[in-house]
Amino acid sequence: MAATGALLVLFVAGHMVGNLQVFLGPEAINRYGHFLQTNLEIIWPVRFGLILLLVLHVWSAARVSRENKAARPVGYLVEPAEPAASYASRTMLMSGLIVAAFIIYHLLHFTVQVQAINLAGKDFLALRDEQGRHDVYAMVILGFQQPLVSGFYIVAIGLLCMHLSHGARAMFQSLGLKTHYWATAVDTSAKIIAWVIFLGYVSIPVAVLCGFGKEGLK
Repeated sequence: MAATGALLVLFVAGHMVGNLQVFLGPEAINRYGHFLQTNLEIIWPVRFGLILLLVLHVWSAARVSRENKAARPVGYLVEPAEPAASYASRTMLMSGLIVAAFIIYHLLHFTVQVQAINLAGKDFLALRDEQGRHDVYAMVILGFQQPLVSGFYIVAIGLLCMHLSHGARAMFQSLGLKTHYWATAVDTSAKIIAWVIFLGYVSIPVAVLCGFGKEGLK
């Protein structure tokens, strides 16, 4: 679970960097999107690899959960006033399920581009820029102009980053890299990484809701 989680964190960070190109304007993000869409020998192996990582990560999480329950088949008679485990660690399964639902929606929204769920009343597949490329810029702006959609993205990214923050700390511990000497640095770094990813992702829907990109739409 630690190894697959580490690879998924790297993907999430890289995906964020790619998405932030929307702030560079239509040319940058559309060129990036066109590169991905036209290099199938890159995009499909990455997609299959991500699916495999997600399956292995979920399977590992389920196995660890079963082992934890088996190790303590009977719960505490009295719950401690201040649980030693953090809220993030105690809600990993639930937040993980919500994040999984978000991933499915995100794929249907911006990858498969199902019109019925974008709430914009537009066919994202038909969007084209002046060079005939898929207009990713317009798609992102139109998609995030819907408050309900943006709100769902913000909440889901928040849960993802809470999941990531605890997971990163647990990952270092599972791999034997979180010693007593480095414990504070590891915990702090995990929180910083989670906050950077959260702010990076939510900056896009928040900016669009505040009017960014509206003037660039045809």
